[in-house]
Amino acid sequence: MSENKDPHVARTSETTEDVKFVYDFTEGNKDLKDLLGGKGANLAEMTNLGLPVPPGFTITTEACKTYLDSGEEPAALRDEVSAHLDALEKKMGKKLGQADDPLLVSVRSGAKFSMPGMMDTVLNIGLSDKSVTGLAKQSGDDRFAWDSYRRLIQMFGKTVLGVDGELFEDALEKAKDAKKVAVDTDLEAADLKKLVTRFKKIVKTEAGRDFPQDPREQMDLAIRSVFESWNTDRAKLYRRQERIPGDLGTAVNVCSMVFGNLGPDSGTGVAFTRDPASGHQGVYGDYLQNAQGEDVVAGIRNTVPLADLEQIDKKSYDQLMQIMETLETHYKDLCDIEFTIERGQLWMLQTRVGKRTAGAAFRIATQLVDQGLIDEAEALQRVNGAQLAQLMFPRFDEGAKVEQLGRGIAASPGAAVGKAVFDSYTAIKWSRSGEKVILIRRETNPDDLDGMIAAEGILTSRGGKTSHAAVVARGMGKTCVCGAEDLEVDTKRRRMTVGDTVVEEGDVVSIDGSTGKVYLGEVPVVPSPVVEYFEGRMHAGADDADELVAAVHRIMAYADRVRRLRVRANADNAEDALRARRFGAQGIGLCRTEHMFLGERREMVERLILADADDEREDALKELLPLQKQDFVELFEAMDGLPVTVRLLDPPLHEFLPDITELSVRVALAESRKDANENDLRLLQAVHRLHEQNPMLGLRGVRLGLVIPGLFTMQVRAIAEAAAERKSAKGDPRAEIMIPLVGTVQELEIVREEAEQVIAEVIETTGVDLKLALGTMIELPRAALTADQIAEAAEFFSFGTNDLTQTVWGFSRDDVEASFFTAYLEKGIFGVSPFETIDKDGVGRLVRDAARLGRETRPDLKLGVCGEHGGDPESVHFFHEVGLDYVSCSPFRIPVARLEAGRAASHSTGSDHR
Repeated sequence: MSENKDPHVARTSETTEDVKFVYDFTEGNKDLKDLLGGKGANLAEMTNLGLPVPPGFTITTEACKTYLDSGEEPAALRDEVSAHLDALEKKMGKKLGQADDPLLVSVRSGAKFSMPGMMDTVLNIGLSDKSVTGLAKQSGDDRFAWDSYRRLIQMFGKTVLGVDGELFEDALEKAKDAKKVAVDTDLEAADLKKLVTRFKKIVKTEAGRDFPQDPREQMDLAIRSVFESWNTDRAKLYRRQERIPGDLGTAVNVCSMVFGNLGPDSGTGVAFTRDPASGHQGVYGDYLQNAQGEDVVAGIRNTVPLADLEQIDKKSYDQLMQIMETLETHYKDLCDIEFTIERGQLWMLQTRVGKRTAGAAFRIATQLVDQGLIDEAEALQRVNGAQLAQLMFPRFDEGAKVEQLGRGIAASPGAAVGKAVFDSYTAIKWSRSGEKVILIRRETNPDDLDGMIAAEGILTSRGGKTSHAAVVARGMGKTCVCGAEDLEVDTKRRRMTVGDTVVEEGDVVSIDGSTGKVYLGEVPVVPSPVVEYFEGRMHAGADDADELVAAVHRIMAYADRVRRLRVRANADNAEDALRARRFGAQGIGLCRTEHMFLGERREMVERLILADADDEREDALKELLPLQKQDFVELFEAMDGLPVTVRLLDPPLHEFLPDITELSVRVALAESRKDANENDLRLLQAVHRLHEQNPMLGLRGVRLGLVIPGLFTMQVRAIAEAAAERKSAKGDPRAEIMIPLVGTVQELEIVREEAEQVIAEVIETTGVDLKLALGTMIELPRAALTADQIAEAAEFFSFGTNDLTQTVWGFSRDDVEASFFTAYLEKGIFGVSPFETIDKDGVGRLVRDAARLGRETRPDLKLGVCGEHGGDPESVHFFHEVGLDYVSCSPFRIPVARLEAGRAASHSTGSDHR
């Protein structure tokens, strides 16, 4: 991403005295997200467009970072805030918190990347025991004034003073019970006045101080609270989940209040310029009369569809539709909009490029191309491999017999099945035990994030498409159904009732995020239409699934046209190879021959390894040769005309030997019965002789081929004979032989010499001309550092980044991921596991240097990667950058790698659509 060129942006070399920390909404624009955060930059952009935005100002992310680094606000910040507050007061004709006609403001977070509900917001700042009466007089509505005051104390108490929010909720519920009303809008001014008194007592008891009556103190404490909310546990967890850097900080937006809770001609809502779940054009969003903004996203009251606003307030509805069209055309993307109507006057409180489901992302991208708003290169940047992977998950079988419990709002698509749980703690606990769970709540809040991550899907009885559950689930790609009003959720008794049906905790439920339907029990699933498309079993047509397939097809076709990286498959048999080919594989980058030696053949390999005499070893090799040859014949036939890289036997020796403990026990029991088996005794002695404390760093790979005579030459012969047979049958085999775990060129030279001799013998015997490339895996740090030497004996390199990561970090993958990686991720040592996404600074540097050194020796050296990173979206971009020729991954990940290879090659200038 390009560096922000605004002269006011802080630089590490500058002192804070040189930096501007506060910007009026009239000063910024949408390109200043690094400095003003997404919310502040977009408020400024809407102001520039002449849209109705309440006046305000933004405190920059640089101020936040200074505070988080030092524990204190920048010295100049208070004076800058005072100057901008003074200007705001003059513009509004009233002062913050004045007794007769108070100016009230909101203090809201706003990071560069959207983090819905993860950080703090406080509304109605400036209200006090004195100014509340002035607000009541100015508005002519006592109820509104006291409702606004109780909201301030509740939000301020929870977010700024750290009071348990449940205490306020319980007090509110008791007030409603005493009045015998169901919703808070039915409470009258006198009831709310009593509630304010109760709330202030809660603050005094729990926070050890009175609720502050000084409006400037309220604002300053709220600003500091927003800064601190950047590093709350839930915010850090969300950033890890979404891979948002932890050093960005958040901006703070101070905005003059407009009120949606002034009666039936007022309200608040959230709108989308297109359906964020499907991508279809239309009127999508939620509206809530007589409410403030937090009521909508919190999901605590059920909203009405945005389309209903046309009947409620036609003037505001028409104006909103026009503004939505303006914003989508301006941003050239789906926009997510927050608005408030104050007594018939529409105000825009936020816009941003909206989060969307995977299917919506593909549909919207192609729709915008058809509308001429973006080109194909930008459309490719609007989607990503993670979204494509989501589209390849299974869906429910529509023909299955099901028991439908109810139906809610289809908030985030997918087919999720699991045991019902009613709190985040249980969701996490059961998930860690291997259970699949569905998190069921009345509504979720930011504290439920851990449970939402752990669950297969989320189900709520309240809220709509813009509620917290829906927005966060869409961002994570989690299945979600919201606002299923027929479901009565009782979190205390851990049960859900629907009519006469009771779903207890632990009962299995299924939720369909594409239709909003909720089922009792497990509903069977069927393949995704996108998978069926990739396998050639579905074509684009008219219905919704076909429309999605058509969008995927168009974007994939463009990605394939522009990508430079070729995509191969990791496949060890003809069945996997054929599937990979259907998925678009351009060859096999890794055939692991050890997988061919399992099952019935394991005993032959065992005899080969433990053989004491040459004749025993030769007999075992002769037995294996025709079996290996047939494996390769089938593989070459499946991938005819495409390269097939065959890795010679690589795994640690112990994988082919009997378990030493089991064998020792067997021999000991036999000896106690005095019927010891001579073969077992001999086998135990051999296993003891070959036993290794750390097999991953022992006798494996090229070392095995050098120590066990004939092993590698048998495999080379099988490859060569299979290639000759296919060529004689008019096939086009393109075999490549890869020697694993090479650490020095001398190892490779010895094996290469033996291999060339065998290939020459096969050519002479069969009369078939063969050209078999010989290369190696670069999976040891020494191999990477001496790649210039190794390239003298290798025609290609394939980076084995799984082992390279293990040997660079000193990690045993089988052990560390289960033992301490969770702690490392939680502490921020890792943003993501280095086995999932390549460590660019360490492992990646070796890959980059080895590629450069290898090509300095052999300019035509072919370079690929065959570790798990070959199918990881972020890693694919790195491999493109360092100049590799291909990536290789599991068949299912091939479409993802193709897409990301296209995105890496496409030089779109579009904005960052995280």
